[in-house]
Amino acid sequence: MSFVLAASLAFGPVALAAEPDPLVPGVVGGGRAEYPMDTPDQVLPPLHEEEDEGIPVPEPEQDVDGLVEYLPRSAVGAVGAACTAGASIHQRRVERLLGLPVDGKQSGADCRAIRAFQVKEKIKPAVGYAGPVTWARAELLAARKSLDPGRRCPVKTYAVACVDLDRQLMWVRKGSKVTYPVVNVRTGRPGYATRTGWHTVYWRHKDHWSSIYDTPMPYSQFFSGGQAFHAVYGQLATPGGSRGCVNLSYADARKLWDVLRKGDRVYIWGKRPGS
Repeated sequence: MSFVLAASLAFGPVALAAEPDPLVPGVVGGGRAEYPMDTPDQVLPPLHEEEDEGIPVPEPEQDVDGLVEYLPRSAVGAVGAACTAGASIHQRRVERLLGLPVDGKQSGADCRAIRAFQVKEKIKPAVGYAGPVTWARAELLAARKSLDPGRRCPVKTYAVACVDLDRQLMWVRKGSKVTYPVVNVRTGRPGYATRTGWHTVYWRHKDHWSSIYDTPMPYSQFFSGGQAFHAVYGQLATPGGSRGCVNLSYADARKLWDVLRKGDRVYIWGKRPGS
């Protein structure tokens, strides 16, 4: 006899915990995941024999969907969903970034303000839900005005690639000059944390291909074991994180390739929300 059945017979009906409502793309067919999946975190450096040097990586497909927000599955396509979505784990952050009262609860005023922001930034569907895409965009725009309010990125005479896990952002600076402007990134999910502290870019491979999962990792710049900056395909802001690497959009990773060099330093701090 199962525990649930036994408890029901002894104490009456037992309420089962509801399954969490997963986040899914709010536009059918939108928000394509990276191809075909992210690289796993490897504690040891990757193998890079000479014969691995010439493997070409595919160019990304043209993204015609724009920014597609993720919604609770139950809210997708719901009638009258223009301002009915509840609060997400990013609600407080989005409220703060948009200058709203910060309480972590969705109100009508919150939803209307978030929806107006989504319309302005061409985030679909504009239903006022503060999902990962809306949060990432708001965080990036705020950082362009105030890059490092906590002064966490060390100011050195040499180049430092700074990765802020709290805000899921990165940039490169040398002294007081920002040599690579702030961009959105995706870092390690629970169980695959991106390692914090000081690191060094020790190997770069423009056309890297993961031998473990047969997965392309364009513009890879390894800085800690198997953790690297590299491009991913499809949308960057997703509910899940990477398997330890610092993921960038294809365009951003290609630009970063021309900024960093072997021996450059990397400094990582904070904790990815939800990890």
